[in-house]
Amino acid sequence: MEQKRKAGRNRRGRSKRRRELQLRIELLAAVAVVLTIISIAVIQGSRARAEQEAREAAAQTERIQKIRKSSEATPVPTEEPESGTVIQIRMVGDVILHEDVCNSCLQNTGYQFDGLFCNISGEIREADIAIANQETILGGTGLGITGWPEFNSPCEAGDALVSAGFRVILQASNHTLDYGIEGVTNCLNYWKTTHPEAAVLGIHGDRQAAEEIYVYEKDGFRVAILNYTYGTNLNEELLQDENTAYLLNVLDEERVTADVARAKEMADFVIVCPHWGIEDDNNVCSEQQYWCDLFLSLGVDLVLGAHPHVIQPVEMKMGENGHQMLVYYSLGNCVSNQEHAYAMVGAMAEVTIRKDQEGVHIDKYGIEPLVTHEGQNPQSFTTYLLRDYTEELAGSNGILQDDSSFSLQYCQNLCREVFGNLYQ
Repeated sequence: MEQKRKAGRNRRGRSKRRRELQLRIELLAAVAVVLTIISIAVIQGSRARAEQEAREAAAQTERIQKIRKSSEATPVPTEEPESGTVIQIRMVGDVILHEDVCNSCLQNTGYQFDGLFCNISGEIREADIAIANQETILGGTGLGITGWPEFNSPCEAGDALVSAGFRVILQASNHTLDYGIEGVTNCLNYWKTTHPEAAVLGIHGDRQAAEEIYVYEKDGFRVAILNYTYGTNLNEELLQDENTAYLLNVLDEERVTADVARAKEMADFVIVCPHWGIEDDNNVCSEQQYWCDLFLSLGVDLVLGAHPHVIQPVEMKMGENGHQMLVYYSLGNCVSNQEHAYAMVGAMAEVTIRKDQEGVHIDKYGIEPLVTHEGQNPQSFTTYLLRDYTEELAGSNGILQDDSSFSLQYCQNLCREVFGNLYQ
């Protein structure tokens, strides 16, 4: 009986194994079918891709052959560079060498002013025409270095201006005659002997020099620049005397009209740099509007203003004859030690002009705001591009001792208010 039971169990085991084997065979057969189908699809897909690639290659070859045939008959046009001659112009506003500014630049070996412009010199050197408004006369140490209200500044400041890249120096201001004839003479002698490569405008050593008009030229593109002041604080009697009136260019309608007429004969583009306006006022005054109307009627192309010690708007004016004139009413201060937050914000005018087959025109223009920084250490006065200025620097600016409203945000808001969309 026990042997029968064992035989039954063996038969059932063999039957179970046969069923499992059959299932494996069927599963393997199914996998083989699936793999066969996939392989066929892959082969067909590869063949289709190969055929598509072959068609695309043939089409590309046909296009290349057509281009080659076309180029044999007619050269393939290439993009032409912009034609004409381009001149880049940059100008900063008032360089006012107050006593504290001078003292901060005094070293054991003498005055060293390079630090004033070291943070903006890169932009200055990129320009073809780089202009600075040297507010104070560079009469030299022999006359004594003094600040407001009767300025006389070290000649070494001129070395720093040239080193920074400025080649056009405006000297016509209300402080030009603070030290009379001697101050002007010393200043002119310094520029002539030390930096003859710099064009010094607005002051003259004799009548003949007063009749000359400065013209910059690049590849036949000629730009004339004129510089005038509304008047002077001291020694105005020198301007009334025919023997000394040549010392300084003063805004006079007859003189300006004649100068601009001659400048237009000599050059393709005329710039006027007036020392004008109301100090500490961001608004344009009626006097500025009067002179602008005259400049526009005379055909002036660009006006770059200084003197108010604060920034003022930029405007493109249109004459009745369709002539356009771009006006920067005031670029504010570039360097100073004035006691108000608004006087710490200046600007760099940036104008690109072009002469081509269509004539002479302004390609583009903009503004680069500046901020004067008074640090806590010797040689601490310097000027930054506002875009490089930081909250930390603003928090350490010495102006805070006189005007607690100063901050980075204050500077940015003032630029938005005055320049509008021109300041990004």
